[in-house]
Amino acid sequence: MRQYFTLLGLLFGLCFSAVSAERQISLSIDGLDGDLYDNVEAYLSSVSPKDYSPSLRFQARLEDNISQALQALGYYHPTIRFAFNQEDAEITVHVDPGPPTRIESVDIQLLGDAHQDEYFQRVVQASQLKKGEILNHGDYEQLKSKLQSLALERGYFNTKFAENRLEILKDDNLARVVLHFDSGLRYRFGKTTMVGSQIDPERVASLQTYRPGDPYQVSKVGEFNQRLANTDWFSSVLVEPDLTHLDTQQNLPMNVTLSPASQNQIETGAGYSTDVGPTVLLKWNKPWINNKGHSFSSSFSLSNPEQLVTTSYKIPLEDVLNQYYELQYGLKRVDKLDTKSIESNLSVERHWRLSNGWHRTLFTRYLIENYELGTLDDVGQFVLPGITFSRTRVRGKRLLTWGDKETLTLEYGNEHLHSETDILRIQAGTSWIRTYEQRHRGLFRLGGGANLVDDFSQVSPSLRFFAGGDNSIRGYSYESISPRDAKGALSGAKYLATASLEYQYNLYGNWWAALFYDYGDAFNSTPNWKRGTGVGVRWVSPIGPVRLDFAWGLDATPGDEFHIHFTLGPEL
Repeated sequence: MRQYFTLLGLLFGLCFSAVSAERQISLSIDGLDGDLYDNVEAYLSSVSPKDYSPSLRFQARLEDNISQALQALGYYHPTIRFAFNQEDAEITVHVDPGPPTRIESVDIQLLGDAHQDEYFQRVVQASQLKKGEILNHGDYEQLKSKLQSLALERGYFNTKFAENRLEILKDDNLARVVLHFDSGLRYRFGKTTMVGSQIDPERVASLQTYRPGDPYQVSKVGEFNQRLANTDWFSSVLVEPDLTHLDTQQNLPMNVTLSPASQNQIETGAGYSTDVGPTVLLKWNKPWINNKGHSFSSSFSLSNPEQLVTTSYKIPLEDVLNQYYELQYGLKRVDKLDTKSIESNLSVERHWRLSNGWHRTLFTRYLIENYELGTLDDVGQFVLPGITFSRTRVRGKRLLTWGDKETLTLEYGNEHLHSETDILRIQAGTSWIRTYEQRHRGLFRLGGGANLVDDFSQVSPSLRFFAGGDNSIRGYSYESISPRDAKGALSGAKYLATASLEYQYNLYGNWWAALFYDYGDAFNSTPNWKRGTGVGVRWVSPIGPVRLDFAWGLDATPGDEFHIHFTLGPEL
């Protein structure tokens, strides 16, 4: 008999050598589908195609892998046959999984404080381990893992399995599940001790997401950690429970270790867009000034047509992250097309970040603008109280896969309250980004504004509307769309309405192609709609999306229809 098997192995080996010299052997599985096929395929993925062979040793290896894959899903009595087609160099494995093993009984018990915890009850109820169901070893291991993970998340630090076994009655195709999970006590938050903070301890403590005596939850610890980091007061934040006294006390002391952020932070940068050309940026921030958490920031933006300096002083209130006062001052010089102005803005603002994601701002701003606009040469003064609602929601990092942004601003000025004329300003906009099947993206923008005013000739240039440019109607120069005065100079508009629709397709990696259509006008009474269309390229660079557009202004002045638009920065 031994000689027979030796001879048979030799014949298989010679056969294999002959076939291998010609081509690679392939492998196919027959008789399985669904989860059974997928699991067998997963188990066989560890076998290199270079090892495929019609030899008895290789068949035994395959049979062992296939049997393990089927047993994991509750099939303990498979029938496995091999066939080798020498002409096609293909091994076919015919598999009959046999009868499934079903669960005869389930004994799952929650002991300790977890017995009354609805989160543990939900995990057990959601388990696929039910009487009469086909046994799946993965479901059993998954339930054990979920119970242990949930225990750590919810403050059960002395857990154990009093009993855990899976009994298999192979001859009867039956299984019995026994799982007794003893959670022990649920620990609670104790006293919080903070070290290293330069901010008033009461102000820092107001950011806590728990109170002493509350049941322990990892999510609340993480949220507290995140809230501290979001203040920008600290360079490092660590919130952790003290687990050294688990055996003697149920209330866990919490330790918060903080390191102050640098009191002076300077950032420099440069940018470019076809709207304003090269831009130099400089920012100076003081994330904390005193132990109340007040902060200061300033920025300088210098380009050929526009130079802007802004400063801001922020005063957090009791709800540090969500409510604060802000004093802002901005000085802007503009020299482009038919507009020359020096604009000074001073504003007092009250901010609320609402629980529904909206940001509400009440403000009053004082505007003085010395300007030349076409035939106008004047100094405008306005006191404009107003309100702004805004919300931004995004998914994705360097490239947004989903997002929307909405803004609405209302401002009012009265000539009896230090304004040149009675005016009500309305500005609104919305932008959407949606991704379909990873390779297709759509972007839609809609924006508009209105100046409801008694004497429009008294309205300063910064309060008027212009259209055209990289982020407006492409195919036209920056802010080149507006009504013109008697001498043909751009004079700005009472109203603005723009829309943009863009489709993007992923070419390869971080490169996308774009097709767009823009529509809109800046007008005083009746719009003379302008259309722009074109194609573009998008590159998701390490510092953000880069956009290059080749645009045609379908209603532009003859000879000025083609424009190239280049921008670097977020799409929303």
